[in-house]
Amino acid sequence: FLLSLKLENKTKGRHQKQICQVVLDHFEKQYTAELGDTWTSVRDVLTHPLCWQYAVLLNKFSQSAEPENTLRLKGYHPAFQGPLPYLPASLKCYIRRTPGRFPAQKHQAGKLKEYYLLNAASLLPVLALEVKDGEGVLDLCAAPGGKSVAILQCAYPGQFHCNEYDDLRSRWLKQTIESFIPVPLINLITVSKMDGRQIGNLKPELYDKVLVDAPCSNDRSWLFSSDIQQATLRLIQRKQLSSLQFQLLRSAIKALRPGGSLVYSTCTLSKAENSDVIDLILNSCSNVMPVDISEMAKAVSQEFSFLSGTQKHELLVLPQKGRAWGPMYVAKLKKI
Repeated sequence: FLLSLKLENKTKGRHQKQICQVVLDHFEKQYTAELGDTWTSVRDVLTHPLCWQYAVLLNKFSQSAEPENTLRLKGYHPAFQGPLPYLPASLKCYIRRTPGRFPAQKHQAGKLKEYYLLNAASLLPVLALEVKDGEGVLDLCAAPGGKSVAILQCAYPGQFHCNEYDDLRSRWLKQTIESFIPVPLINLITVSKMDGRQIGNLKPELYDKVLVDAPCSNDRSWLFSSDIQQATLRLIQRKQLSSLQFQLLRSAIKALRPGGSLVYSTCTLSKAENSDVIDLILNSCSNVMPVDISEMAKAVSQEFSFLSGTQKHELLVLPQKGRAWGPMYVAKLKKI
């Protein structure tokens, strides 16, 4: 009871965060134009943290059955079921329709965490990547590390390169990996702090699969910016993000072996950072082609709401009440 009371108070604390009016006004203008009537229901979720949901990704390396039993007792069910094109049995993620957060676990040196809390939509890029045992994998913008951990729940790459350019985020990534991955396997992971725009030139045609979870305008957190000056600066700099994303994708394509696949993802609704970037890549790089991911989207459509009218190689998860996952944009490409 005390635990649930503590969690309730924490949730209330999150709810009391002030919405940044500058950001909301900016989003209001942009997303009404881009999403039409859909924006109203999306905005209702994004601006009310009390209806946010959290998924629980179990760590197969911790060997504890306790969290899974507890989750089932609390009304959680597997997030991914049914005929997905790619769903390793070892990837276990639990969700429930009602909002609320399972208690987080603290980092303890030498002790593996049993689970990772995340937005369930952030596993869709991992499912789209379809990593298999023995493949060479690059996670180009890997911090804080949730998707790297999820990839390792799915398969054992022959080589796994996790890269994060930002110093603080790179330390966070290292700690995440230490918290979830056992020592023999950690030794097979390369963690680097390279400029992602240079990796393609430095490591050409080295990887079978590349994930580009690009730096983007994070709609959820930006709405609650406490510093108005910082928020205003972010909105000005936002225009430059698509250029960075394009450069990261160009680098990722160079790093891919011919026949290899690439998944691009962001946690923004912004068309300029999503489909516009992918269209630019497809129009300017003759050695990549789009890959149809509509079967995956169809298989998870009970748990996730998607923007209609997107192309077959992309999807955009829209937060809705009771399915408050996203925003998450995912696109898949293949190198010819």
